[in-house]
Amino acid sequence: MEGDQDRIEELVRDIAAKHGIAVGRDDPIMILHTINERLMRDTQQAQQTALDGFKSELELISHRWGQDAKDKAERILTAALQASREGMATSINEAARQAADLLRKELAKATAPAVAAASKVQRAAWIAFGGGCLAFLASVVAWLVARH
Repeated sequence: MEGDQDRIEELVRDIAAKHGIAVGRDDPIMILHTINERLMRDTQQAQQTALDGFKSELELISHRWGQDAKDKAERILTAALQASREGMATSINEAARQAADLLRKELAKATAPAVAAASKVQRAAWIAFGGGCLAFLASVVAWLVARH
């Protein structure tokens, strides 16, 4: 109340100084001043309440946007990681297939002389086997002839 009294006294002095009119504390213009101050105080409180609500709402929206951005970033990273894994698996499979083909070709080249030699040895073995069979038959025939 003491502060209100001082402000009113100051207002009365300001009006007298600026306008050259003496206004008393009970003048109707002072009622308007009091009503105006009350309206300004009420409006300020209402605006502060609205501002606090708006601030809370903005913080909530900001948090939600941050969470949405984080979720989207995680989905993008997960999709990129999955695509990378699939790409790596495809690349590895392709490289393994190419390596196996190359190894098969190189082994075929490397073993070609051995296969040719083995084929010659096999032919020689069959010839020797055939010769052994003929020798056996000849000895059986000779034995039979010698026995008679």
